Amino acid sequence: MLPAELFADLAQTAVAAGVRQLVVGAVVRHDDRVLLLERPQMDFMGGIWELPSGKAEPDETLDRALTREVLEETGLTVTDIREYLQSFDYVSGSGKKSRQFNFTVDVAAPEPVKLTEHDTYAWSPFTEDMPVTDAVKVVLLKHWEASGLPR
Repeated sequence: MLPAELFADLAQTAVAAGVRQLVVGAVVRHDDRVLLLERPQMDFMGGIWELPSGKAEPDETLDRALTREVLEETGLTVTDIREYLQSFDYVSGSGKKSRQFNFTVDVAAPEPVKLTEHDTYAWSPFTEDMPVTDAVKVVLLKHWEASGLPR
């Protein structure tokens, strides 16, 4: 597990930079594939594929938000937060400056995935044409390179 100070430092730095919404994202891997979720068509950025992710609640630490969001969105239980990958900034659907912090996590079991907020999921191999945003591609590329996985 990563040190608690890392999560606190990341949040403090973001707030000091004017970020109003803290978001966490999880790279969940199984058999050299990564879990991707498809956003509902009627949502903000509907139809895109993304990592399990979501907003941190007020006064919630990033690590707690990460484990909660993975469980809420997929039904999977995080057993370890292994690596901080990087963050990216964006403007949310409500116009808030947001920063998504992305981490590699381990889960107790990769199945069954139980969706509550997305239309579908896929265990996707890493390819240059993954159906995700450019920001998520950069996160996944960093993860793949750090893991020494073939492409």
